[in-house]
Amino acid sequence: MEKLFLVHYGEIALKRGNRSYFEKKLAQNIKLALKGMGCAEVRRIYGRILVTLQPEADVAAIQARLGKVMGIAHFELVFAAELTIDAIQDAALELVKDQQFKTLKVETKRANKRFPMTSPEISAAVGAHLLGATGTSADMYTPDLRCNIEIVDEAAYVYVEKIRGVGGLPVGASGKVLVMLSGGIDSPVAAWRMMKRGVKALFVHFYSYPYTDKASLEKVEELAEILATWNYRTQVYLVPFAEVQRAIVTQTPAPFRVILYRRMMVRIAQQIAATAKAECLVTGESLGQVASQTLGNLRVIEEAAEIPILRPLIGDDKAEIMELAEQIGTFEISTLPHDDCCSLFVPKHPATNASPEAVQDAEAALEINTLVKLAVESVEKKIINTP
Repeated sequence: MEKLFLVHYGEIALKRGNRSYFEKKLAQNIKLALKGMGCAEVRRIYGRILVTLQPEADVAAIQARLGKVMGIAHFELVFAAELTIDAIQDAALELVKDQQFKTLKVETKRANKRFPMTSPEISAAVGAHLLGATGTSADMYTPDLRCNIEIVDEAAYVYVEKIRGVGGLPVGASGKVLVMLSGGIDSPVAAWRMMKRGVKALFVHFYSYPYTDKASLEKVEELAEILATWNYRTQVYLVPFAEVQRAIVTQTPAPFRVILYRRMMVRIAQQIAATAKAECLVTGESLGQVASQTLGNLRVIEEAAEIPILRPLIGDDKAEIMELAEQIGTFEISTLPHDDCCSLFVPKHPATNASPEAVQDAEAALEINTLVKLAVESVEKKIINTP
């Protein structure tokens, strides 16, 4: 009997005028995610997406990959049956015969109203058939096993297990953003959060070689590879930042160093974003976590931006961020030691509530346009494909 995956979405179903756009994007992403894994066809059917498998497909591997596709609320491994009650009963028995259970409930959703039986009638007929064949009993409240049937125009689909998806919106449906990826714990989690809202994430990383080693570059590429599981083909922009830091350290007051680092990063990143057609910058900043992330300092940093800066972790505490990093698989790599360019030459007493006027006065000593131009011209772009 043919095995397929039936994909259900949640938030997409609430869209009205552009629901079809989101459905198409989700189907496209499923194809990308399952490329080379034995997926024969992905097509939209009546508020669902049907994934047909080739005979040699690794069902467990496909199930694991579908679990990482943004926009899927839940999905099921199903048996397909012709639109007759006998065929549905046979499919249901084939599905449950190897399951361990003493009590059973059959639930039916009948999207195809032309089918001659109502949902309760289908459930009763299939339930009686299964109970007679297996010697089990019915339990409408706390059954050991639920047999689910969905009747659509072309077929009936039978399954016993709902597999929870990531939810959210399909990656790429909400535009593009440029994520400032540091190599620490926070920024990969911020990127993942934004992907879940349907954005395509591009990454920019600033490094300070030769003042630091190249460990951060290796970490960022590894993190981008993990995130590409959700993000698919991923662009990473690597920016040499040592000359900018040298100018800031030698020409400006020490308390403002980190703020000035961040302002210069914003200026450089937004030029890269403009070239890449990304609409916003994204950071992993969390309010009050470090000196540069006070309200006053965030305001001063954002004044250097000409496009929006999104901070999806702004209200999260560190424990929440670390927990999500572990769930998405970035925590272990993020905690490997490396020299972060923002922690380089950090003063003993950094400004925690810098005034815009004081920062602008300090910044006046810098050749801002020249430094930004040199950094942008030195950018290296890497492409990371879906694992």
